[in-house]
Amino acid sequence: MQLLYTMLKMDQPSYVLLQNPPGLPSIAVAWVACLVWRSKLIIDWHNYGYTIMSLIHGRNHLLVQIAKWYEKLFGRLSDYNFCVTNAMKEDLWEKCNIRAVTLYDKPASYFKETPLELQHQLYMKLAKVYEPFKAQYATESVSSSAERSAFTEMDHKSGCVIKTRGRPALLISSTSWTDYEQYINEGVKLPSLVCVITGKGPLKEYYNQLIDKLHFKHIQICTPWLEAEDYPLLLGSADLGVCLHKSSSGLDLPMKVVDMFGCCLPVCAIHFECLHELVKHNENGLIFRDSNELAEQLKMLFLEFPTLEGKLHNFRRNLRASKQLRWDESWDQTVLPLFRQNE
Repeated sequence: MQLLYTMLKMDQPSYVLLQNPPGLPSIAVAWVACLVWRSKLIIDWHNYGYTIMSLIHGRNHLLVQIAKWYEKLFGRLSDYNFCVTNAMKEDLWEKCNIRAVTLYDKPASYFKETPLELQHQLYMKLAKVYEPFKAQYATESVSSSAERSAFTEMDHKSGCVIKTRGRPALLISSTSWTDYEQYINEGVKLPSLVCVITGKGPLKEYYNQLIDKLHFKHIQICTPWLEAEDYPLLLGSADLGVCLHKSSSGLDLPMKVVDMFGCCLPVCAIHFECLHELVKHNENGLIFRDSNELAEQLKMLFLEFPTLEGKLHNFRRNLRASKQLRWDESWDQTVLPLFRQNE
């Protein structure tokens, strides 16, 4: 009632654009408001709310079944629908009799490759707080007067920034550390790893405690708090991203990978039903099914790093060549025509 009262106090719009989930109670409230206003209701389907509820309560729980019925019923009352994958488009039609247009998530314009000078500034900033970003002085330096991080060095005289020799690989997200450490111990020529795990969920402290109990020689794990403007800079500076996202419905795609691809960052991602709509195996990244397969992929990708970048270099080149649409460009191409045809 409060949401409906708040909406009806607004100026009458021509369209109401609603993202789902969350859809309880907003789909029904927006539909009622549109009846009063005689406006068009557009639902942007990113997932199904009831499948997220089922992760806690189970698919057969009464609340989950009610939520499923509610989403199907009020979803059919919308005037137009967008969804984030072709798989969801087919599912909406087959199970809900809802016609939708696929509108893939796209990265914002600030997700892009980070110039080397900005990389150095970011590393030096993080090195003040986080040990893995600090210079390892056992590594050979080109200049004795250089300002150094674990990954880069800047000559004070010329201001020139280069990547350090024998630098570790920078990996974003979590992975199978024990297997990778074992490969190095067995003599495989792999780089040390600095793994940055981003996010600030309620289990962060729990996992920090587990990480503190690990005693790796060649792997450093860092869980930094990043300012909003530093996150895209970090993605644009990394060597590889790892995504462990699994969809509750199997029909939506991980936004984290969308942002990584915007930065031309190759990705290893865990398999689920419609992931192929985003990650093209052996083209812009790799898809794995378990920790052993991921460890083998890391071994292959980082062998002789950074002297031979092999597949990593090819994946990054393919991402650059793809010239993927940005969010505003995708909106102009897919959504604006719908509004124009109804003017």
